[in-house]
Amino acid sequence: MASETGVPRSRGQARQGLIGLLLLGLIGAGTACQESAVAVLEPGPTSDWPHYGGDVGGTRYSPLTQLDPANVEHLEVAWTYHTGDVLASNELGLGTSFQNTPILVGDTLYLCSPRNKAIALNAETGEERWVFDAEVDTKGVMLLLCRGVSYWRDPQASPGSLCAERIFMGTLDARMIALDAATGRPCPEFGEGGEIDLSQGIGHRYPGEYAVTSPPLILGDLLVTGAMVLDNVRVDAPGGVVRAYGLRTGELRWSWDPLPPGREYVEGIDASGETVRYQRGTTNSWSILSGDAERGLVYVPTGNTAPDYFGAQRDGLDYYSSSIVALSLESGEPVWNFQTVHHDVWDYDVPAQPALFDFPGPSGPIPAVAQSTKLGHVFLLNRENGQPLFPVEERSVPRDGVKGETLFPTQPFPTRPASLHPNRLTSEDAWGITPLDRWDCRRKIESLRYEGPFTPPSVEGWIGYPSYFGGGNWGSMAVDRGRGLLITNTSRMASVLRLIPREKFLETMKAAAEKGEVPPLWEPQEGTPYAMTRDFLVSFLGLPCSPPPWGTLVAIDLATGELRWEVPLGTTEDLAPFSIGLPLGVPNQGGPIVTASGLVFIAAAMDDYLRAFDVLSGEELWRGRLPAGGQATPLTYRVGPESKQFVVVAAGGHALMGTTSGDAVVAFALPD
Repeated sequence: MASETGVPRSRGQARQGLIGLLLLGLIGAGTACQESAVAVLEPGPTSDWPHYGGDVGGTRYSPLTQLDPANVEHLEVAWTYHTGDVLASNELGLGTSFQNTPILVGDTLYLCSPRNKAIALNAETGEERWVFDAEVDTKGVMLLLCRGVSYWRDPQASPGSLCAERIFMGTLDARMIALDAATGRPCPEFGEGGEIDLSQGIGHRYPGEYAVTSPPLILGDLLVTGAMVLDNVRVDAPGGVVRAYGLRTGELRWSWDPLPPGREYVEGIDASGETVRYQRGTTNSWSILSGDAERGLVYVPTGNTAPDYFGAQRDGLDYYSSSIVALSLESGEPVWNFQTVHHDVWDYDVPAQPALFDFPGPSGPIPAVAQSTKLGHVFLLNRENGQPLFPVEERSVPRDGVKGETLFPTQPFPTRPASLHPNRLTSEDAWGITPLDRWDCRRKIESLRYEGPFTPPSVEGWIGYPSYFGGGNWGSMAVDRGRGLLITNTSRMASVLRLIPREKFLETMKAAAEKGEVPPLWEPQEGTPYAMTRDFLVSFLGLPCSPPPWGTLVAIDLATGELRWEVPLGTTEDLAPFSIGLPLGVPNQGGPIVTASGLVFIAAAMDDYLRAFDVLSGEELWRGRLPAGGQATPLTYRVGPESKQFVVVAAGGHALMGTTSGDAVVAFALPD
């Protein structure tokens, strides 16, 4: 299932000044002041960024070299654009999340705002060229976000004609819209007046329960898309069908209903009178797809089968859950699949875009794919057949779940790379900045069950570590082709979860509200014997009980699977109740990019910065302040030989993380 959830800002802001003074006495902290300087704009290659992940294989790699480790310290803000689409809080108490990565085609940036405004900008000045508003009704919608748009040039169209070049945007109300890239006008021959209704055949859905939040894959002459389905709402949630449409007229070419092999769904009518063509309650693909044009394959990362934390009624519908599935581009039929979690009842989705690369085999390059998961696992697979390139061990895990649940006896663990997330948490590991809040964390850990990441869900309560936040998440990875490195970021927060017997659900919520103990997520899991609740494991100060770093950036050698380096990602500067920026590493959402010159750019962390790191050592070389939370993946481009290399990031925050909200697109470049 979709897990587009985040970490709330820490509580206890009233103690901010006192704790800051305490920490200053314990740890020396300083900020180096840089002298302004004029940097030389070196010649070098030019490059665009035509896909969400840089290329259709999701490598987030740029061949650009104008910015390098020697001059990156001189980066400064070149321009800022404001979308005007920001909401602090809706009727559900949630605001917008600006998780967008623009794409660059020619000299134009294309992006989408959280409530589905498609926008075109001059890539060198940030000047607005056009805006198209999809006019989505967001009443009752929980997740307000749009991660990106996609581009296609029609080879049969005359240059300059209407919709010869197109921008595609999925919407929160389950439409796919095609726009003329030059003007932002809908393409009349695509679907009905420029759009297709993706809710057709899905059946009944609540507001915001079924939406397209990630950009579609453009491969060959097809547009391929999945959809987000809200977590833990009900057993018969909308199905997770993946569909392919013709790019010119929007006709349906094929659909993959993720049913177990040999099972077919017969079209019917649901209780609301709506047509249902696809099995309800199946796993969905809410994240970003990748493609291999040479092999005609679409790589689909899948989420969980409804609902997340009780699976006794799935009846085999989780056959493709928490997996990477390779589909035939021609037919939509599965070619192979690799499951990262068996019978997932922990919300350990495969949330990230698969990243394609060539593995240096003994007889020559092996076409490969890297897949990260919420567990902090990275699986390196042969992308032609799904076979692991390094051994994967099936290890025994606890099986004593709640009545009616049948847990899988083993779970897959990659041996190389080893897990990027700790699998141990005891009361002795409890963290705190004072003896009192450390004692509070010890007490909480001792009261909950934890036997590793696959601790069985229970009514008594258990610790999720990794949490449903990750580990890895939708920010995915970057592949440095020349150096053979994989760069990725992880979060390391623990969560506390509890199943609630159905008959006690309302009573439990009422009692918690009366005590002022309402957690951020009460989830019904309708149709099962259990509702559930989840929160993050924090002390009374609102600080994590798990030890830091709470966020890391790592480099993996793709040839050996070994860890090259690991550094904390982010500081506590914007994390209450801290008042200073301790380099402890903080939870993060968004991903890295890498350049040929040896730079890694990433925002993501809960402090409001874009950072540059040395790809070989992990040393932080530069950071630039953002006007809001940078929970998005940046991009970089250079449109011509006389132009600057820009690094651009969306800075608008993440509603569920509680980071600074905003609507800014910020471009950095070297000074004139």
